[in-house]
Amino acid sequence: MNLHSLHPAKGSVKDNKRLGRGQGSTDGGTSGRGHKGAKSRSGYSRKRGFEGGQMPMQRRLPKFGFTNFNRVEYKAINLETLQRLADKGITTITPDVLFEHGLIHKNSQVKILAKGEIKSALDVQAHAFSKSAEQAILAANGKVVKLASE
Repeated sequence: MNLHSLHPAKGSVKDNKRLGRGQGSTDGGTSGRGHKGAKSRSGYSRKRGFEGGQMPMQRRLPKFGFTNFNRVEYKAINLETLQRLADKGITTITPDVLFEHGLIHKNSQVKILAKGEIKSALDVQAHAFSKSAEQAILAANGKVVKLASE
């Protein structure tokens, strides 16, 4: 094999359609766009959700539900995750520590949940705790500090 003998596989390369180059080409005149109408014009683009003039789906269906803009979103952290951090030698767990370990985003509010078990005595600071998580931390001789929600 030499450079001069390289060529694409047979049938893999097609020539471009030469539109609007006379009637003999089968794509002269209308350039393959049919006759008249919006789709034959330059600059045509159908709106998203357009259904040919029929009432579109998003207007046929009623609105429902409601979004509470006062909702507080918490990032859930389980006891098993806290135990993993304790195994690394961390005894005070704050949102900053969780951020440094990539478990939450910078401004996340943290809620501690009770999945898994905790064996180490930890000083845990978070914005919210489930009752069972709080009991488990206290049962392991740890401390629970609730931070003010932002």
